[in-house]
Amino acid sequence: MRSRSPGPCPAGGTMYTNAVTRFASALALALVACSGTIKSPTKTRLTTKEIVNLSKPSIVRIESTFAPGKTGVGTGFVISRGGKIATNMHVLFDVEGPLGVAKKVEVVLLDGTRRDVVRVISADPKRDLAVVQIGDVKDKLAPLHLGNSDEVSAGDRVIAIGNPLGVLDYTVSDGLISSVRPVTPDLTMLQISAPISQGSSGGPLFNNFGEVIGIATAISREGQNLNFAIPINYLRPMLLKSGGLSLAELGAKFDPPHRGGERPKPGPAPKIVRNVPVHDTATLNACSDESIAEAVKAISDAISNGAPVYNEGNHEACFRIYQGTALEIDRDSDCKPIRDALGQGLLRAETLKRFTEKAWAMRDAFDGVLDVVARRLRERDNAKQP
Repeated sequence: MRSRSPGPCPAGGTMYTNAVTRFASALALALVACSGTIKSPTKTRLTTKEIVNLSKPSIVRIESTFAPGKTGVGTGFVISRGGKIATNMHVLFDVEGPLGVAKKVEVVLLDGTRRDVVRVISADPKRDLAVVQIGDVKDKLAPLHLGNSDEVSAGDRVIAIGNPLGVLDYTVSDGLISSVRPVTPDLTMLQISAPISQGSSGGPLFNNFGEVIGIATAISREGQNLNFAIPINYLRPMLLKSGGLSLAELGAKFDPPHRGGERPKPGPAPKIVRNVPVHDTATLNACSDESIAEAVKAISDAISNGAPVYNEGNHEACFRIYQGTALEIDRDSDCKPIRDALGQGLLRAETLKRFTEKAWAMRDAFDGVLDVVARRLRERDNAKQP
């Protein structure tokens, strides 16, 4: 059942072609916040209103100026009394476009006070994380309490606060942890049902106790409720750093052609290492034959349509086709194991630099699904043998 086509891409023209935006970004456990130890709050469940009232003074709006007429807005939150703010790196850095690192970044506090970012203490482009220092901190700021994201599991209630679209400041949304998704040995992401919009990137994700357990970072652009956050524990090593770089120095450090993996320098094509996951056939027991058949048809059509596009050299178009198919299945299918398998593929693709690699990552995810379905059919046939 596995296709032998040399190219990896799927999804017909009717499939969605956009997918999960830039991923990655997050804060980490660490009861340490550079200037001292932040004591964990008493483990008392709080209402959404209580969490909002307690945390609102510590959540900030971040305005970045890249060039005349080119600006961006994101969210951040206080992690030290001395003015350290956590956010997404892409709030400071146009990872998908030509603008590079912002020329000027301002943090707007709840009372409207504006403070310049004087340096970037730590930046992790791989996980889309940044810790910045603001200047002229006259009053001690109130850092948010950080929870332990290792204790998070699917079904946990979460609350997100951010600045959607850059104009709706301090908007609150709630939902659940839909899944805790390992992407690579070094990265796990939290899929959440709480809606996240542009402008909310870098905002805190709270648990029932008012602790930050993640940073909102990525959404689907096709109206599908696929929202992600990076577990807070990834921020731990960043909280221990000091010094840092100016925005200009940060811009010089990162080679623009490599921003976000979208514009690599010309060179030999990357060596493709296949990593087709092997799923237990028992996981499909919860799925109806109809839902499995629908998913297999969508995947097979995607491969048939995408492989020729890939073989013509348009690897990005191939990848976009795969993305659209995976997102459509995630939206419409009743088979959770297949949705989860394709979600893993989407997240793995987000960690890769070149569209060639991204396309093959999605092909691996598709082949893994086709393989487990084929093995399940063989098991059924064998069971019927006298």
